[in-house]
Amino acid sequence: MKTFIIAEFGMLHDGSFGNACKMVETAKECGADAVKFQTHIPEAETLPNAPMPPFFKGEPRWEYFKRTGFTLEQWDKLKKYCDEVGIEFMSSPFSVEAVELLEKVGMKRYKIPSGEVTNLPFLERAAKTGKPVLLSSGMSSWQELDEAVATLRKAGTKDLTVFQCTSIYPTPSEKVGLNVMLDMKKRYECHIGLSDQSLTNNACLAAVTLGANVIEKHITLTKRCYGSDAKHSIEPEEFTELVRGVREIEKMLENPVDKNDLSAFLEMKRVFEKSVVTLVDVPAGAVLTDKMLGIRKPGSGIAPRRYKDLIGRKAKREIKAGQTLLDSDVQ
Repeated sequence: MKTFIIAEFGMLHDGSFGNACKMVETAKECGADAVKFQTHIPEAETLPNAPMPPFFKGEPRWEYFKRTGFTLEQWDKLKKYCDEVGIEFMSSPFSVEAVELLEKVGMKRYKIPSGEVTNLPFLERAAKTGKPVLLSSGMSSWQELDEAVATLRKAGTKDLTVFQCTSIYPTPSEKVGLNVMLDMKKRYECHIGLSDQSLTNNACLAAVTLGANVIEKHITLTKRCYGSDAKHSIEPEEFTELVRGVREIEKMLENPVDKNDLSAFLEMKRVFEKSVVTLVDVPAGAVLTDKMLGIRKPGSGIAPRRYKDLIGRKAKREIKAGQTLLDSDVQ
């Protein structure tokens, strides 16, 4: 099964539609399957005095969301541009109203942000679209996730992916929690994914090896971009390497090797392995001894593993020194 790779740009377009289009193009060039933004409607999502996250103090959240938000018409235009470029459009909603907006745009699946896991009315609305749901888990307990999964399924979600995610920016290696991703697969009997906030590709590559169906990684055009995620994201060159690595791992997993099929190594075995050889001239009828035989390259004669079995047997014919011993030479 091909891993679904999401390039998460979030709000790094900083309210510029042109930047958002450039991000769509970049995600496609990097090989991502989808490009993901965030849809914030401040009036439906936050109080004006709500605090900013500790890793971004640039401006109040209300003002930031107001300044950088797109209109329905812009979202619709951006989705159509994704269709033209040939990449799936995604945007995480942060309110029921945002779900309603994205339904008008025509999004294929919904990625639930970590902070909305306990927002059960919101989950019900997303589930009632009947579309696949990708549920993040960055700051949730098992009890909260259990309730969220039950809510989604009761409200109609058939296609569910649960993401291991750690809401620490950046996430240190010891907090990635690949074990949790595997626990999710057993606990919910669903697709699993990793939404990775670490600064390298290693966690995503490991997750794919362990069976992740979906990978989400934050990407930025440059780490110098303004915004909450830029310095915790990877740049396009790194994202391209991530996609290449994932696709290579898929080939490895999809093509099991038969260790008994040596057809590709016959010439290599002849060159690098060894055979039993004669160290001295051996007369016809002579009984073979340790002093007569040695082990040398190439590997085109009797294999060294049979060396002891040859001691005490007789030569069928005269064999000159420095000859590779063959089965036809002994009796």
